[in-house]
Amino acid sequence: MTDPSALLVELAVPRLPGTPANARVRAVLTRELAARGFVVMEHAFAASPARLVGAQLWGAALGAGIFATVGLALAPGGGRWLVVWTPALLAALVWLALAARRGLPLPIPPVRAANLIAVRPRTRVTVWLAAHYDSKGQPLSMAGRLGVVALCATGFLGLLALTALRLEFGWHPAWLLPVFPGIVGALLLSRCRVHNDSAGAVDNAAALVTVLDVVDALPPGTPVGVLFPDAEEFGLAGAHALARERGNLLAGTAVVNLDGIDDVGPTRVLRHRPGPVGKAVAAALGVRPVRFLPALVDGLALAPAARECITILRGNWRTARRVHTARDTADRLTLEGSRAVAQALAAALSQR
Repeated sequence: MTDPSALLVELAVPRLPGTPANARVRAVLTRELAARGFVVMEHAFAASPARLVGAQLWGAALGAGIFATVGLALAPGGGRWLVVWTPALLAALVWLALAARRGLPLPIPPVRAANLIAVRPRTRVTVWLAAHYDSKGQPLSMAGRLGVVALCATGFLGLLALTALRLEFGWHPAWLLPVFPGIVGALLLSRCRVHNDSAGAVDNAAALVTVLDVVDALPPGTPVGVLFPDAEEFGLAGAHALARERGNLLAGTAVVNLDGIDDVGPTRVLRHRPGPVGKAVAAALGVRPVRFLPALVDGLALAPAARECITILRGNWRTARRVHTARDTADRLTLEGSRAVAQALAAALSQR
């Protein structure tokens, strides 16, 4: 079994789903799980970044819609058309957002991906430890994208404000102010491509190390299994595939998902489906579970198939500014946060 710090360096490499590095990391995790007495199975599926591209298309549609609305507002007699145009545009944007979330039927070839499912022989799993093993890079960090979403939402509402002001008071250049944030947000979102340039140390190599540390700290007979989903960065594709095609493994169990474990910042427990395991883990960590965080995590996809489900995160705003960038590297981590989370999690699970 590899030393945690050395293992972090081995895992924290750019590993976008479908790349050779992603396959090598999968092999490393299989090696580590086998060394701990687990039987490891691969659950293959096809993954596509269509949801990510859909978000870019939505940004482009918002920007185009804003410019068209401004054009109507400026045109002689265009004000009366805004009454019809603006509600139709907003409805189209809502429809496109929902369609992008499901995955638009875009001509993008899928890549081969694989989830890892690990169990010990003759063990009936009651608790699954989960952490996705892929990574992605984008021009904007997680914090940056949250800011862009806020700008786009402001611009979305600004379309209503522009229309109302134009109809009530006529045209004035000041009416551009409500939609200006949306123009900026749409431009940034439409250019936010996915790259294979983030080592993903916090997101999510440190969480992988934490899961293995928890396994090492638990008594051998503890009924715990391990799930390492792939393609989380493609819109939770691996977790959705697990819940859809291997839901019988999750039925009646508790899922403890780990996503983003930094050295610094508070530890948070995001409650997807409540239950006794989640309560015990939160108590061991000394935190109160929360029902919402602005984060897309595998727990959202796994929860419907499980009896209970939580996600553990650790970090702060500076962490969010590094995640999904080339700055998320192993050399800035001491694994202090990982050890703290692993110790508390093992203590909670060993009492069950």
